[in-house]
Amino acid sequence: MQLPQFQVLAAIEERHWWFLGRQTIFRSLLQSIVPPHTGKKLIDVGCGTGGNTAAFASEYECIGIDPVPAAIAFAKERFPQCAFLTGMAPWDVPKEMHEADIVLLADVLEHVKEDRMLVADLVHAMKPRAILLMIAPADMKLWSPHDRGFDHYRRYDLESARFLWKNLPVTEHVCTYCNARLYWPIRIVRTLARFFGRSLGPADTDLSLPPAPINFLLRKIFESEAKRIVSKGFGHGVSFIALLQKN
Repeated sequence: MQLPQFQVLAAIEERHWWFLGRQTIFRSLLQSIVPPHTGKKLIDVGCGTGGNTAAFASEYECIGIDPVPAAIAFAKERFPQCAFLTGMAPWDVPKEMHEADIVLLADVLEHVKEDRMLVADLVHAMKPRAILLMIAPADMKLWSPHDRGFDHYRRYDLESARFLWKNLPVTEHVCTYCNARLYWPIRIVRTLARFFGRSLGPADTDLSLPPAPINFLLRKIFESEAKRIVSKGFGHGVSFIALLQKN
């Protein structure tokens, strides 16, 4: 990701339906395993401009880390009450990694060439019983200029997702697709973007803030998936989400 994409994220992530809905789903997955307000620690790996770190800072002891100085500069400016570091996890924060009860990897894997190596290094650095919660783009049918604008290497299916932690010392509690109820509208948008050869939003992305009523409706549709993600999951979706626990 480059500076223009970080500028887009910083401008909208506190209000955009996708970011807010994603946080609601994270909470639904975490609350029964790692209850909030109990002094548990969360490390947000690849925190970007800091939206997730700040969103969970009242519930957990949070620290955000990202290798891109521009992203951390945005995060510190926007959320001065939170702790942010420039660096690469787990190597630059071994103590914090081993103390963390939750490791959040939110839309990071698609940016990493050696994605399986990253997951393995994170798991090995975590303490027993710690949670690894990850989400990343799914379905190569949705590949579009938006992915190229964000410097994505890939989109996943569940088979390629599960390969990331194959033979690692973890127990899989959840692995499913999400953002399923909006899959077809998003697929149409991405198909149009491929046809026209450009993204439909600023800075080579499809991210723009809809009018407030539409933004609210989209958020509610996305959030409504939370219970089914925990129970039976979805057979397709714009992203995959997984919750793992280290043995």
